Amino acid sequence: MMPKINFEGMIPYSRQSISEADRNAVLEVLRSEFLTQGPKIGEFEDRLAEYFKADFAVCCSSGTAALHLAYAGLGADAQSIAIVPSITFAATANAFRYLGAKIVFCDVEPKSGILSLDHLQEILAEVTKTGESKKIFICAVSLAGRLAPLVELHEIGRKYGIRIIEDASHSFGSWSGTVDSDRRIRSGDCKLVDASCLSFHPVKHICCGEGGALLTHSGELADRARRLRSHGIHRPFDDQHETPWFYEQLELGWNYRMTDIQAALGISQLERIEDSLSRRREIARKYDDALNTPSFAQRFDCPAYSEGHAWHLYVIRFDREGDRDKAYKFLKNKGIQTQVHYLPLHRHPYYREQMGEISLPGAEKFSKHCLSIPIFPDLREDEQLRVISALADFTRIC
Repeated sequence: MMPKINFEGMIPYSRQSISEADRNAVLEVLRSEFLTQGPKIGEFEDRLAEYFKADFAVCCSSGTAALHLAYAGLGADAQSIAIVPSITFAATANAFRYLGAKIVFCDVEPKSGILSLDHLQEILAEVTKTGESKKIFICAVSLAGRLAPLVELHEIGRKYGIRIIEDASHSFGSWSGTVDSDRRIRSGDCKLVDASCLSFHPVKHICCGEGGALLTHSGELADRARRLRSHGIHRPFDDQHETPWFYEQLELGWNYRMTDIQAALGISQLERIEDSLSRRREIARKYDDALNTPSFAQRFDCPAYSEGHAWHLYVIRFDREGDRDKAYKFLKNKGIQTQVHYLPLHRHPYYREQMGEISLPGAEKFSKHCLSIPIFPDLREDEQLRVISALADFTRIC
């Protein structure tokens, strides 16, 4: 049995934001003829494609499903090599393993947790040195709300003929580069990658309960992803098949469909995404102002503030060995929930059994020192001040 946790008075590290409009959107679907496979799916897909300026959006049951559909739709299989940063949620790598692909973990920058381009080049030199033609995939994780190095990865992809997928689960609405909005590099717009994948888990920028989406400019990939999300079934509805019940399974797929209930909630949440992003940036700015002082700086670093950062997480990095774990317990005792994102994937038993002991010093350093403190749109000012005060107590007492 799971242990009972008393959350009363606890400030979570993240939490969904549900409005009256969200509840009404869900109730409208519950009163309708379609709870699933109805019109809300296409509407949500159209809204997402418009927001991200991608040609196609394919909604599905989870962020993991979106990754699986993207990898499968782009041809990943047991003969493929999949390069994944070790600092990410397990799904980023697992969805490649579902297809039998060989995982190669890439190290990350120890301060940001973002994929290390230097280590990536070492990996590519190794896997391509025989000159054999291999299918290689890279999943670029835009971690915590900060963009992965998409420009550099795009050039690498062109050089080696590699498929690039962005795991954009953390980076809804993030951008980098020029302040000119038409020239920004944007998460999810797919200008530099073959596909981007979103998650609609409750702690993400948009909550559908669960859910995900694949974004792409490829009509072929979008069509295949739609087929694969529904058992590999094709419904032609053309002059040769006038009977509306006719369908045929073309390949082996999965049941990764999103419900209209989830889509309706997503549509409602998307309507206020800019307010949500503004609120996250406001909270991040307040942390930046409060925590970048000598008393805090001697114990931990804060992420560099950027307007283009989507601030899914606010990750501080402790300097001294063991301080992170002490801070986690100290804050928990004060009713403040924090989290670690993430234990490096190459340290999980499943992957250790597959690969043996490997060393990725950047990932290990980042993981040992990182702590995600509370940030979410409904975090009240008094709650944020309580977090800051507790961190001040920690630096003074511990």
